[in-house]
Amino acid sequence: MHEITGLELPPKKVEYLKLLFKKGDLVRTTDISSELNVDPSTTTKTINDLSESGYVDHVPYRGVRLTEKGRVNAEFFVNRHNILSLLLTHYGLSPGEACDEVSRFESFVSKPAIDIICNAMGHPTVGSCGSISHSSCGSHH
Repeated sequence: MHEITGLELPPKKVEYLKLLFKKGDLVRTTDISSELNVDPSTTTKTINDLSESGYVDHVPYRGVRLTEKGRVNAEFFVNRHNILSLLLTHYGLSPGEACDEVSRFESFVSKPAIDIICNAMGHPTVGSCGSISHSSCGSHH
């Protein structure tokens, strides 16, 4: 298994993986386009890129699903979002404000930094944007 740095993918591709992770199994490309508010041709190109990189399986006429590599990365991306959002709520932002703010910069925060923040926060399991699992959160004991 490859080591996740948290910086492998540009923000737009991170959003695709997070959406697929939240949706579960096969997701139609038309649903991805409408949820992410992007042109279907852009969705198709991005899915092809993610497929070539081993993050997703595209099943023609059925939909897209995460590979194991995609699932592990997407779980980290979702946890990263939730940990950073929770962090900002500790400093006075409302959950909605924190979620919006984190969406602007989360893709630039590395896994080592998230691991340290997560550890310092006592490995929270509930964030302001959703639950936090710790299979992707390295602990530094």
